[in-house]
Amino acid sequence: MKILTNICSDDLSKCKQFYIALLGLNVKYDSDWYVQLCSPLNSEIEYGLIQKDHELVPAEYQQLPTGMYVTFVVSDVDSIYKKAVQLGVPIVQRPKNEFYGQRRFLTKDPSGCLIDICSPFSTSNASVQTE
Repeated sequence: MKILTNICSDDLSKCKQFYIALLGLNVKYDSDWYVQLCSPLNSEIEYGLIQKDHELVPAEYQQLPTGMYVTFVVSDVDSIYKKAVQLGVPIVQRPKNEFYGQRRFLTKDPSGCLIDICSPFSTSNASVQTE
């Protein structure tokens, strides 16, 4: 089995550039209605963006993402946070260590999808709470 997340978007180009610039994702497929991105480390880890009003999306679901979020686990959340600030992306929550052993920050993509970017942290750096 393979699982692929697709996010509805009203601006594929802007969303594609967001994920490329912030997370370094590669473009696996690119069209005017669908973009498939993948991890630079493993092309089988994919993330899709679909034009929200495309005929493949049922009418009742042709809206921007809400009520969910997508998590990207990275090796260094603080470096991605610094890049996010440099790129001027909206920050929903600054980096902080969470009780379950992840350091994370929250942002949102150009379609409004909540994005959780995190890294595991060890107890040796657990005292660092925010940037």
